[in-house]
Amino acid sequence: MNRIDRYILKLMLIFFGFFALVLVAVYWVNRAVSLFETLIGDGQTALVVLEFTVLTLPLVISVVLPVAAFAATAYGTNRLSGESELVAMQAAGLSPWRMARPVLVFGVFVGIMVAVLVHALVPLARARIADRQEQIAENVTAQFLNPGVFQYPAQGITLFIREISPQGELGGLFLEDARDGGAVTSYSAEEALIVKAETGPKLVMVSGMVQSLRASEDNPPRLSVTRFEDMTYDLGEIVGGGGDRGRDLRDYSTRRLLSPDRALLDATGATAPRARLEAHERIAQPLLSPVAAMLGFATLLVGGFSRFGVWRQVGWAIVALIFVQLLTNWAANRAGDDPALWPLVYLPSAAGAAICVVLLWVSARPSRPSPGAASAPDEGPQPA
Repeated sequence: MNRIDRYILKLMLIFFGFFALVLVAVYWVNRAVSLFETLIGDGQTALVVLEFTVLTLPLVISVVLPVAAFAATAYGTNRLSGESELVAMQAAGLSPWRMARPVLVFGVFVGIMVAVLVHALVPLARARIADRQEQIAENVTAQFLNPGVFQYPAQGITLFIREISPQGELGGLFLEDARDGGAVTSYSAEEALIVKAETGPKLVMVSGMVQSLRASEDNPPRLSVTRFEDMTYDLGEIVGGGGDRGRDLRDYSTRRLLSPDRALLDATGATAPRARLEAHERIAQPLLSPVAAMLGFATLLVGGFSRFGVWRQVGWAIVALIFVQLLTNWAANRAGDDPALWPLVYLPSAAGAAICVVLLWVSARPSRPSPGAASAPDEGPQPA
């Protein structure tokens, strides 16, 4: 890599660092605000909120980096053109293909960063978030174990526990569920116990009854009573428990998704083609980074030098990036409907690369002077 390549690469990296920092900050603050409202509303501490916001960083960065790469190359190429450095390079004999080499190296570098995030850091962060959500659900459930007090853990839920034994057994439990506007269901049991399950905390009630009062516009309210020896009530819906732990394909590594075993399929409820589709989507995501970088560079070369800048080319570059993103969304939706169409997830990268090749080929063609630009030959001074 000669001095010109290092100069262009250094310029792109500087602008990339700036745009990545700004975009990550904007996306992260937006997510942090929503997490803050949710977790603080559940009575969590500021340290828990900070932990969750930090764990969302890998996902945010993986989404932002391709956009930052595009912005860096577009802005950097605009600066090189505005300061006539591109003209000087072309006058020195450098073709657009040759000048695109450091930009391609820069895009591959960003793609490697995205690959590390989507294949390693993002699954680890999501698994950690699932673990913490389960722990928080257990802590929130424990807060409801206050004997002799009517409690309201959620909208429309009333809970009363007469006593709690040293072994954790609940005596004299009453639970009323009025979340359904058309019916009120009351559960009462002589004994109960909160147990941990894969789908969240469960309330196991023994020797009790269920009273359901249903109202109707045409008929008077009807009360039905059912007695039971034992019954289970899902507390995960009340406390917002992380019952989805281990049941999301995005929590698993790419290697396991490419060769899904029976344990993974049973835990997620997904099929093997759907698991492999998730793996291919991760593999295809880093490929968009060099495409985005090359789009920001190749589109701005088409117009050549202009005293008015290359803002028109910048607009076309943004249109090309939007087209690739729309194609990405379309391919993801089609493959999601039919996992057998997983090769479609590589189509946006291939289409973006083809656009870059065409743009570089057009910019490398020698420009032809317009017919009106031809001037009459200079015949010199005429004799008297």
